Amino acid sequence: MRYLLVEDNLELAEAVVSRLALDGHAVDHAASLAAAEDWLATTEYDLILLDVMLPDGDGRDFLIRSRARLEVPVIVLTARSQVSDRVVALDHGADDYLTKPFDFAELEARCRAVLRRRRGSARNEIALGNCIFDPVAGTLHCGPKTLELRSREIRLLEVFARHPGQILSKAQLMDRLFSHDAEVTENAIEVYVGRLRRRIGDMGVRIDTVRGLGYRMEAGV
Repeated sequence: MRYLLVEDNLELAEAVVSRLALDGHAVDHAASLAAAEDWLATTEYDLILLDVMLPDGDGRDFLIRSRARLEVPVIVLTARSQVSDRVVALDHGADDYLTKPFDFAELEARCRAVLRRRRGSARNEIALGNCIFDPVAGTLHCGPKTLELRSREIRLLEVFARHPGQILSKAQLMDRLFSHDAEVTENAIEVYVGRLRRRIGDMGVRIDTVRGLGYRMEAGV
């Protein structure tokens, strides 16, 4: 998943980015609303984590503007704990609200819950043919066999699972897996796809190379 974190507290931002990166998520950080607008003009995100009090404005005004043109879910992060503040944020289009200081495990759980609601699902598991993929546990179950995946493998398989049967280019996969400041090339995608392909090769899920276009996942093969 690719997240945009809008937060001017650099220490907190670094901690959030590092924690989410441990699970293989790509996180771009904006320290101001202007920087957030620049990111949104060029990048598609799965989720926005939005502070309220920012150096160049109120995050709630940004929320109202973004709701007029974007469908990406938003979780508001703020030190304000009054019920009225939560009500205003939710009425302005926030999908959830988390008060600082917060536990990272709760932040991750709320991110998962918001993304599940947006997909219209109550569970984390994704059916892939005769297999069940759990991106939270990092497991792929196919009959009696269970495969435990590493963080980058989990996120890569999740991207394919969210786009079944679709051809995904190397550029698209890079956009979903790595933040803008990551020093990687498209060769990294070849390495990760090759590694994942070898690990799931006997699990009923196949990743095909579509010459000149990218990769496509087929399940139940």
